[in-house]
Amino acid sequence: MSVADDELAQIRAARQAEIQQQIEAQAEQQMQAEAQEAAAEEEANMIASAMRTILTPEARDRLARVELGHPELAATVKQHLFTLHQANRINIPVDDEMLKRILQGLSENNRRETTIRRI
Repeated sequence: MSVADDELAQIRAARQAEIQQQIEAQAEQQMQAEAQEAAAEEEANMIASAMRTILTPEARDRLARVELGHPELAATVKQHLFTLHQANRINIPVDDEMLKRILQGLSENNRRETTIRRI
């Protein structure tokens, strides 16, 4: 019986080590995910505060309305404006008319042209 008990103890020890490694791997993944989430939140906060200085109140309102209907377009515009602001390639503040032109330029690139052909 002692041989069987030794084998059982070895199997238990191996299983415990395996479970411990899984727990450590999950903890590491969770820490990485939290770090990525914190970095993304910090970047979003930076962009949001930059938008307050870059855009006029009317332009911020327009961008907020665009964000409700087209969140990916609004995120693209925000990122683009933030990048231009960091490179000092944009006149501040961006007014509503300038934002309209930016949005129109971006939306024209995404439009599909449909044609109807008769057969």
